[in-house]
Amino acid sequence: MKLVILGGGGFRVPHVYEALLRDRGTPRIDEVWLHDSDPGRLRVMAAILGALADESPGDAPTVITATGLDQALDGADFVFAAIRVGGTAGRVSDERIALDLGVLGQETTGPGGIAYGLRTVPVMTRVAHRIKALAPDAHVINFTNPAGMITEAMRRVLGDRVFGVCDTPSGLGVRVAAALGLDPAALRLDYVGLNHLGWTRRVLRDGTDVLPAVLADDALLGSLEESAMFGPDWLRDLGAIPNEYLYYYYFNREAVRATLDAPQTRGEYLAAQQTTFYEQTDRTSGRAAMERWREAVASRNATYMAEMRDDDQAEHQSVDPLDQGYAGVAVRAMAAIARDEPATMILNVGNGTTVPALPADAVIEVPTLVDARGVHPLPPTQPDLHQTGLMQQVKAVERLTINAALTGSRADAAKAFALHPLVDSVSTGRRLLDGYVDRIPEVAAVFT
Repeated sequence: MKLVILGGGGFRVPHVYEALLRDRGTPRIDEVWLHDSDPGRLRVMAAILGALADESPGDAPTVITATGLDQALDGADFVFAAIRVGGTAGRVSDERIALDLGVLGQETTGPGGIAYGLRTVPVMTRVAHRIKALAPDAHVINFTNPAGMITEAMRRVLGDRVFGVCDTPSGLGVRVAAALGLDPAALRLDYVGLNHLGWTRRVLRDGTDVLPAVLADDALLGSLEESAMFGPDWLRDLGAIPNEYLYYYYFNREAVRATLDAPQTRGEYLAAQQTTFYEQTDRTSGRAAMERWREAVASRNATYMAEMRDDDQAEHQSVDPLDQGYAGVAVRAMAAIARDEPATMILNVGNGTTVPALPADAVIEVPTLVDARGVHPLPPTQPDLHQTGLMQQVKAVERLTINAALTGSRADAAKAFALHPLVDSVSTGRRLLDGYVDRIPEVAAVFT
C-alpha cells in the first residue's frame, strides 16, 4: 500500500516511519512518498529514514521523495497531512503579533490559531480536491494544525474519508495508566471536546470508573503532568482532567505573563533549532543525521510547554512516539481500515448526532471506532454546561475562520478574532486581524 506524507520534509516524519517499521501485519504500507516544496529538507528526511530502515530487522517501506503534489498523490491508499503554511516564520508572527497586544500568542489556541487557520484552510482545501481527483479511495489522516478546523474544512470535499489525529488525548491515557500501574489498553477514556479543547470525565476499567480514586490520591494525582500544570485542587474541583491546552483558558493571565517573560516564544525556539538542524544535517550520512535528529527531539520534548510549569515541576513526560503518540495512532488507524482490525482511539471526526449541542457537520474530538468501513464516533457522556458553552463558542470561531478563509470575508475574520474567549474584545480583534494581514503574506493573500 502507498502512503503519502504531505509535509514530508517536516521534523516529525521519522516518528511516522518508526511506527510503520513496527507494524508487521498484512497488508501493510510498503511505499512511503514524502512530498515537500523544499528539496533540502526532503534530502535530510530521506537520509534519516534510510538509517532507520537499516536498523530495522525486517523489510522496510521504500521511501520516495517528490516536490510535485500530483505525482505524489497519484494512486495513494493513505495520505498523512502535516503541512505548515508560512513555515516557522509564520508561527513566530502568530505568537508575537498577539503578545504585542497583550493577548495569548500560541500556534493553535487563540488568535494565533485563527491566523494559522486563515492561511492554511485554502491550501488544504485545494489539496483535498487533488486527493479527490487523483486518489479518490484514499483515507486522509490530518495532523495539519489547527487540526480540528482543517479537518472540518477538508471534510467539505472528502467527507468521512478524512479524520484528524492528535497525540494529547492518547498521551493522557498513557499517563493515567502508568500512575495506576496498568496497561493503557485496559482503560477506556470518556473524553469529549474539540481539538486542543477537551476533558476526560471518566476513566473506565472493566466498566468501573477509576478516575475518582486517582483524584483522591495525592500520590497518584501528583504523578500526572496535568497535576503539575493545573494544580491538584483545580482538577478535583473540576472532577475531570482537562486537555493540557485548556491551561490557556483556565490560567489565561498567568499564561500570557509567563510567555511574555520567557526569553523567546516556542516558535522562536523551534525556528532557530530547525534552521540549525537542517543546515548542519543536509548531505551528512544517514546515521549522523538520525543521531542529530534524536538529540533535537529530546531537546524539543524537554522544553514543551515549559513556560507553563514552575522550575521545580516535572519536565514534559514525552509519550513514546512508536506506540502511543500521534504517529502510533495514525498507523493503528490505517491498520484498522486496511486489515479490518477494529480499534478504538480518540480522533477528530464528524459530529453527526454524537454531541447534539453542536452542528452535525462540525468536527469534534471523541473516542472513535475505526474499522474497514471507516470511522464511527462513540457516544460519550454529554458535556456539562461549562464544557458545552466553551465548545460552542470556540466552534463558532472555527467556522467563521473557515468561511473567511474560503470567501475572503474580512467581516467574518474580524468576528472570529473578536468572539474568541481569549481575545474578548472587538477593538483588539480588529487590531489583531490588521496585524496578521500586515505581517504575514499568506494571511494577506486570503483577502486579496
